[in-house]
Amino acid sequence: MEGSQPLRLQRARLELEWARWVEGGSGRAHGPLREEIVDSWSRSIATVRPEQDSAPEAGEAHHRWRHSPLREPLGAVAEELRAIADDGGFIAAVTDETGTIMWTYGGRVMRRRAEAVNFAPGGRWDEQAMGTNALSLALRTGRPTQVFSAEHLVRALHGWVCYCAPLRAPGGRILGVLDLSSTWERSHPLAMPALRTLAGAIESHLAERMRSAAPVALPVPGSVRLGGSGASDGSDTPDVSGALGGSDTPGGSGAGGADRPGVNGSGLRLRTLGEAELTRDGLPVRLRPRQLEILTLLILEGQSGHTGRGMSPERLRDELYGERHVTPATLKAEVSHLRRALAGALSTRRYELTEPVGCDAAEVLAALHAGRVEEAVRRYGGPLLPWSDAPGIRTWREHIEVAVREAVLRWGGPGPVLRLGELHPYDLQIQERALTVLAPDDPRRAVALARYRTALNG
Repeated sequence: MEGSQPLRLQRARLELEWARWVEGGSGRAHGPLREEIVDSWSRSIATVRPEQDSAPEAGEAHHRWRHSPLREPLGAVAEELRAIADDGGFIAAVTDETGTIMWTYGGRVMRRRAEAVNFAPGGRWDEQAMGTNALSLALRTGRPTQVFSAEHLVRALHGWVCYCAPLRAPGGRILGVLDLSSTWERSHPLAMPALRTLAGAIESHLAERMRSAAPVALPVPGSVRLGGSGASDGSDTPDVSGALGGSDTPGGSGAGGADRPGVNGSGLRLRTLGEAELTRDGLPVRLRPRQLEILTLLILEGQSGHTGRGMSPERLRDELYGERHVTPATLKAEVSHLRRALAGALSTRRYELTEPVGCDAAEVLAALHAGRVEEAVRRYGGPLLPWSDAPGIRTWREHIEVAVREAVLRWGGPGPVLRLGELHPYDLQIQERALTVLAPDDPRRAVALARYRTALNG
């Protein structure tokens, strides 16, 4: 590779300086070491071990990303960011103002390398947690920053090069950073200009949204805001929801999936329990309510064990409209819109998904089938598409509710029973079950007793 020899020499010199400073106790900058790097080393050495192997976990990555003001503006540049990551062998990331990663996108190999050091949704990359790195320096200085190889304080990061730019609200407050990272030999002079351009575009879209007073997240009924521009992580993704992606985070195949956006190959993830949202790699994908119903039915059809592949147009029409008269063209138009949103991952004639889509409802059913009651209740966020009156959705909604409830009443321990009791405060039988399974000295009995009395009087 052109330029690889100079990079190799630079890396070797930095390794020598790192060893002199970390192992020899030298507090002065020498040779290739920049002053800001040594200053950062000096600040972070008190809280960070150079030999630590990964970033600590902050948790709540999905919640942070879901409520971040950066989420939808990122969707506007999702295709460009995804192309840069794919073509250049980078992993892209967005943090919040604390340095906690909320979203990532990258190819399978880079994602595995990144996850090994917890460069993944939920990882803490502030200076106190992970020492000198581009994310922490960009947050601290408010300037675009590059950190190469052994400029990182933590030895486990010496194989990396990271480019980072702050993301600011119109008033100047830093909301987080945008990062592109790769292995050191992929260091390239055009990476930083490309990153700064993308960061500027994100800030412009954020300013436009704030001027129009548009909310970052919209409620489900009506025109459901389910995704972005097909662009698509972390964690899952943005899928960025279609564009960037939290991609390598959970997902499954028509039924599987985990808690973070994106671990299936397509990066698509559908939330249907209590609320509705389709994402690709963590970024939202726009769908109308009817298209959301269609996608849900197709996913659950794959979970049901029917021997036929997919659904015929006639059956899908009955599941959606029941006795209402609609023309075949109406259904065909809805399916066509959904197919475009899924980038073609929906077959014709008999309707069947051709790419995996992670779905919380399917995951609940799979957990129940495997006898994992606690997992099923943890994933169960409420009724299936609660606003929908489609016959097929109503049937699945009742099936899931009954299955979860019966499993908890028969086999659920304190955790699942209390969780379901929170979701169904007027279900007297669930509240009675909670009092039965909780030990007499369990402090949670106070909550359970209060819920029982509420249900009794309700």
